[in-house]
Amino acid sequence: MRFKTNVVINSDLLDIRDEIDSLLNQIKGFVNEKDLLFEIKLILNELVLNSAIHGNELDDGKKVNLELQIDNDKLKLEIKDEGEGFVYDKTIYDPLELKASGRGLVIVDGLSDELLVDHNKISVVKYL
Repeated sequence: MRFKTNVVINSDLLDIRDEIDSLLNQIKGFVNEKDLLFEIKLILNELVLNSAIHGNELDDGKKVNLELQIDNDKLKLEIKDEGEGFVYDKTIYDPLELKASGRGLVIVDGLSDELLVDHNKISVVKYL
């Protein structure tokens, strides 16, 4: 294992921005490609914001737990909120309806090599 961190993030939009910026600065030494770093930033933003907004309903008393691990050529993310959870079915999302709800997970699914949703926990694998 080359890098591993666990972060507990407040369900506050400014805290989320600061924590994601901090994480990206920490992994820059492991991810040299700008496009890949941008994809990771997009994945982190979508998942952490979804957890805080939809899972925790922006309740300051609820946290988002994030585990990020880089091992050789693989980045693993696990994000868990304190919400009730949901069932993800990307076939339900219709881009022609132009609804924003659900679009973030479809984007994350497209940028990730593996995506698993288990109620209020999302696991992602991205090969570097």
